[in-house]
Parts: sequence; C-alpha cells; structure tokens
Amino acid sequence: MSSRIVVELARSVRRRLERRLRKCGNTGLQTRIRIVLLYHKGWGAHRIAEALGCAPATAVRVVHRFLDYGEEGLEDGRCDNGCPKVDEDLLQALWETVGDNPESYSWSRPTWTRELLAKTLMEQTGVRLSVSTVGRMLARLRVRWGMPAATVACPWSKRRKTRRIRKILKIIGNLRRGEVAYYEDEVDIHLNPRIGRDWMRPGEQKLVLTPGKNQKRHLAGALAVDGSELVFVQSDRKNTDLFLALLEKLRQHHPKARRIHLVLDNCSIHSSRRTQKYLKEHEELFVLHFLPPYTPRHNKIERFWRELHANVTRNHRCKSMKELIRKVTAFLRREGRKRRRLNQVTAPRRSLKRAA
Repeated sequence: MSSRIVVELARSVRRRLERRLRKCGNTGLQTRIRIVLLYHKGWGAHRIAEALGCAPATAVRVVHRFLDYGEEGLEDGRCDNGCPKVDEDLLQALWETVGDNPESYSWSRPTWTRELLAKTLMEQTGVRLSVSTVGRMLARLRVRWGMPAATVACPWSKRRKTRRIRKILKIIGNLRRGEVAYYEDEVDIHLNPRIGRDWMRPGEQKLVLTPGKNQKRHLAGALAVDGSELVFVQSDRKNTDLFLALLEKLRQHHPKARRIHLVLDNCSIHSSRRTQKYLKEHEELFVLHFLPPYTPRHNKIERFWRELHANVTRNHRCKSMKELIRKVTAFLRREGRKRRRLNQVTAPRRSLKRAA
C-alpha cells in the first residue's frame, strides 16, 4: 500500500509561493503552484485533480519534482531545450504566405490548408513544422477561416477613382442648409434562402429546406449619410419604376428640402430616359453622384444590406414570399427606428442663450 504524500512548507516558502501565484501570468506554473499548496493543506492527488481539472498522475509528478528540487522543480522543464522553433521571423513568414495564394508558390490547389502551409514554410525557411504547430501559429496571428468576397476590378485608373470618391465625400461632408444626402442602392430578396455558416453540434449538419422554385422581390433603399434615416420601397421588378418610386418617397419625406444628394452606383435604371425626365421635371431637386464602377465598399448602404441578409434572408425557413417580405419589412422598420433614436441621443444639443 503506497504511503500518502505529505508536503510541509515553511511559512516563508508558502507566502513566497502565494505571491508568485498572484503575480505569475503562466497558467502552467500557476497550476503547479496550486498543486503544491493543496498538498500542503492535506489534500490527496484525486481531490486535487478533480479541483484543478488535471490527471492525478500529474499532481503526483509535480509534487515529487518539488520535493526533489524545491521551487526550481516547479519551472517548465522545456526551458532548457534551446531556442524555440517558432520565432518572430517564422511568424512573419507565415503572415506573408497566408496573405498570398498557393498558386503563387507553384501549388495547384487554390486555397490554403495547414498541411500546405507547413510544406511551404519548409521550402521557404527550412524549418519543419507539424500541422498542430501551424494551427497554433495561425491562432497566435489571429488569422481566421473566413469567406472571401467576390469583386471586379474597377476599370478606372487609381488616380481617377480616388479623385471621384474624394469629390463625392467633399460634397456630402459640406452640405448647405436645406440639403440632405443619402446612399442609394437596390437589393434582391430571394425565396430560395442564401446558405451561410451557423453553429452546429458535433457530427450533425443543419438542413435548410428550400422551396425549389425561386421567387424574387426587389428593394430600393436610401440610407442617410449619417445613418440616421432609412427610406425604402419594394417592387416585383427591378426597373426604372422602382427607382422613381424611391425618388418620389424621398421627395415626400423632405418636402422643404432645397437639394437631395444621392450617392449611387452606375445601374442603368439610375440614368434611364425616364429618370432623366423625372429629374428635369422637379427642377434639379435631386443631384446624383455616381461612384466609380465596381466600388461597392464606398456605398455605405451595402453594409446595411449585409445586415439584412444576416438577420433575415440567410438560412431562412419562410415558405412563402409574403412571409419573407413581412420579416424583411419588419427588420427594416425596426432598424430605422433604432437609428433615429440613436441619432437623437448622439446629436449635439444647441446651447440656449439667455436673454440679456
């Protein structure tokens, strides 16, 4: 029958260990110090293991090292193994590699895997790494497994593109009295749900039932440049009538406005003959500022549409377009009210001067 391990600590040693426990940031060392202190209180290996979430053999091994070597036995034995394999240079090499694509390194695969990253780093630096080590390095660099965004290159030169965007920002940033500005765009609502990521239990995959035959509705929206207001209309077709309906709603929403600025893309319905005729009829009340081609990131309402898809249309289980549009409309109205309340809270208050 094995004898019970007894650890007797002098008061000075116990207080020194307690101070190290409070100030130490190494979780492994903290666990080893707690094991010794609990043995000093008379606890056994199984009780310590249950309290600290480790194996009883670990508690026995730690206390034996402490009894044999004293406080030095609590240190990590790997500290004398030499220089660590993963240093700042290797992390920088991994950072640069992930920022590129495998085809640039003569691999046929278009996306990275941890195995492929390990092989690439071996060729670039000569350091052999395991897949788990590469995974820890990616976590340390806060590299995420994400979904790429599809984009099309703008045909304009960088100088011309920058000049146009700066001009638009200058105009909407220096509005005169009686002028308002909005970001405008259209979005398609599909009855067949967009499939996106979701949390799932191990060994299971969620199923999203699709109607099969798709149906579409189209929304045209205008988001105020300060994000305080949202105006939208909907239609069965994405045509000039949809855009004109939005312009008419904006005109009614701002009956006293001298000028309404719209920042929008180069969709054909924004420059059709009927649109031009409508703009002339209202004496240039509306001023359209067209963004450079294929620059959706500079249209702030695009981010709002992403929120709409994330909160309503992605993985939705609506059986009819009527039900889906009802949820879309409820979300848009709820977000509009929330933005108005937020703008009222954050808007600077005018100072009232007392009459002399």
